Amino acid sequence: MRQAGRYLPEYRAVREKVDFLTLCKTPELAATVTVQPVEIIGVDAAIVFSDILVLPEAMGLTLFVEEGRGGPRFGEPIRSRPAIDRLVLPDPATDLRFVMDAVRTSTRELRNRVPLIGFAGSPWTLAAYMVEGRGSKDFRHIKGLVYDSPRDAHVLLGKLAQAVGDYLLAQIDAGADAIQIFDTWGGLLGKDEFEEFSLQYISSVVSRLNDRRVPIIVFCKDCGFALESIVASGADVISLDWRTDIGEARSAVGHRVALQGNLDPVLLFANERSIQSGVQRILEKFGFGNGHIFNLGHGILPDTPVANVRAFVEAVKSLSVVYHREPVGVGKSV
Repeated sequence: MRQAGRYLPEYRAVREKVDFLTLCKTPELAATVTVQPVEIIGVDAAIVFSDILVLPEAMGLTLFVEEGRGGPRFGEPIRSRPAIDRLVLPDPATDLRFVMDAVRTSTRELRNRVPLIGFAGSPWTLAAYMVEGRGSKDFRHIKGLVYDSPRDAHVLLGKLAQAVGDYLLAQIDAGADAIQIFDTWGGLLGKDEFEEFSLQYISSVVSRLNDRRVPIIVFCKDCGFALESIVASGADVISLDWRTDIGEARSAVGHRVALQGNLDPVLLFANERSIQSGVQRILEKFGFGNGHIFNLGHGILPDTPVANVRAFVEAVKSLSVVYHREPVGVGKSV
């Protein structure tokens, strides 16, 4: 959940020397900030430093990142069928080589201390950015495409599913130990539209990755209404946003998948006692046994105090030990 970032002084020191896209496209620097949270915070896995929008850029869009002025945007949003047809399917080994090199370099620098997670945006989330041109309050252009020209929407999403699948397979081949698919904007859709325009394309990507036998994590933000359907995608782990009750999720689907989550990132601005209490509540809700990857319920916020992040990680490691076992009288005795 955005482990590397502005909350770390060491990350800011790297960023003072280069702009964001240069950082993403310089494998040695990307590997440096990938490893930072492992060494500074003590997390149990690393996620390769990149951005979901480098894939649409490789498909032919011009990507700009306006430093401190609204974030990434595309020069010419996709607003017509000819624009969709002009999108190319990139070769990850060449067109996105900088990501593969970052994966390889990060793997080497991690020295088997923790696993490395590769990732991509879901087809729907990428389409949302590509059609809007940037983040939006209402995403009216992509929703207009769905409502007015669903066939064109499916053509775009099908092309993106192919590109995302190729991209993630290449990350696995480069050394990624697990894969996460981020559907940041799945919650824009109602249940029927979510299953038609987002989930079926996530499922298509997952089906292509299953033969590689690496864990696949799917995160659909604000999609608790479709939890059962998301489990049917074939993913090994379902990542929960912080609004979803993890105990209820475990009761509903936890016997079929592992669950990841889901502390409110804002809680990391509270004092250490409150952070520990928040961690304890989630552990209690999930209960005993395995199948829980403790994480935030969305990305870490830029101004989060580093000491609080450490307190969070330490609380998880110390308080979760008892929950790794089955309680006396259930399964094996402790």
